[in-house]
Parts: sequence; C-alpha cells; structure tokens
Amino acid sequence: MAQKPEVAIAILYQDDQFLLQLRDNIPGIFFPGYWAFFGGHLEPGEDPLTAAYRELQEEIGYQAPHLELFERLETEQVIRNVFHGPLLVPVANLELNEGWDLGLWSIEDIQRGQRYSERAGEERPLGPPHQKILLSFLEQRRIEQAS
Repeated sequence: MAQKPEVAIAILYQDDQFLLQLRDNIPGIFFPGYWAFFGGHLEPGEDPLTAAYRELQEEIGYQAPHLELFERLETEQVIRNVFHGPLLVPVANLELNEGWDLGLWSIEDIQRGQRYSERAGEERPLGPPHQKILLSFLEQRRIEQAS
C-alpha cells in the first residue's frame, strides 16, 4: 500500500492577522487558485518541523524564530503537520518565491472564507481545510486567553 503524502504547513501570525499564500492557479496542484498556508511536502528522511522551517525559507525567504506544533491531521489523502509561530517582519520584507500572492488575513476574512488579491484582481476563496484549521486555531487561542 502506498504511503500517504505528508506535509508541514505553518500558521504565521502578526497581531491578530494571519499570513496566507494564494496558490498558483494551475491544474494538477492541490487547491489551485485558493488561499492556503505556506508549507509543503517532507523530503525523504526529513522530520516535519525541519520541513516547516525549510519551506518557509524557500517559499518566502523567512527564517522563523520559533515554530510549535499545533496539530497533526490525517485524512484519507494526506497527513498535515500544522505548526504555528510569529511573523516578526513586515510582509513587504518577504520574498514570494512560490505562489501567486500573499497577504495578511483578518479574523473576519477567515470567517468569511475569501479575500481580495491585488495580483489576481479578484476575491479568491480560502481552501476549506485551511479555513477549518484556522478556525480551530483561533478557538484554541480564545480558550487559552480566557483562562
């Protein structure tokens, strides 16, 4: 039986906003033209945390100071290792090396599930699994802040 693909993705936040990538709108990739997290597949022998740091460096030139595991989600199609950490530089300082656009999302944008992209020239949807993960993350943060 073939092994499921495994990915490492990162929730990067700055205050109450979250950095997302507008994926290229090309057939054959997961969620083409959708907003999603930065991250990608683990390389052979690579652990998920190392992959998360590597992917952020490759995709946006960001050296995250600290990432922490939020959750590991396994579906029929993929295993997602979801990390989170602060974005400590202005978005303008990031290099978009992969994807169509990037931007900070407000909590309202996340709840609505779509956001305008300057580069696309239109509103584009947030990938359903990504929205679900972000809403779960926001709920956990709310509970932690209340206690």
